[in-house]
Amino acid sequence: MLKGIHHVAIICSDYNRSKLFYTEVLGLDIIAENYRDARDSFKLDLALPDGSQIELFSFPTPPPRPSHPEACGLRHLAFAVDSIEHSVAKLKQHKIAVEPIRIDEFTGKKYTFFKDPDDLPLEIYEA
Repeated sequence: MLKGIHHVAIICSDYNRSKLFYTEVLGLDIIAENYRDARDSFKLDLALPDGSQIELFSFPTPPPRPSHPEACGLRHLAFAVDSIEHSVAKLKQHKIAVEPIRIDEFTGKKYTFFKDPDDLPLEIYEA
């Protein structure tokens, strides 16, 4: 029935800061950017190389995330990368704090975590 993940929606607190992070730091391409007057909200559609998308939303006063990352619900968003070391180096060039690289105990693959401007936990996973 399901063919894959089409998109993940993220609500940010500072649209311009998050737009810069997802486009300039993470290198995602903009598909479409729309402002919705009725909601005082931006919607930014971003493309990942595999065809999946991130929808970045802004709203005037979104509530904060309840806790990190063990709250019930979405735990984190993971991105596949070719090289953890290369990806970590690029993040650090943008002064993004990155946790130490770990090894997945079940797959033997390298991974690590960092956060977006709203402290959303993000993972890069060597695939």
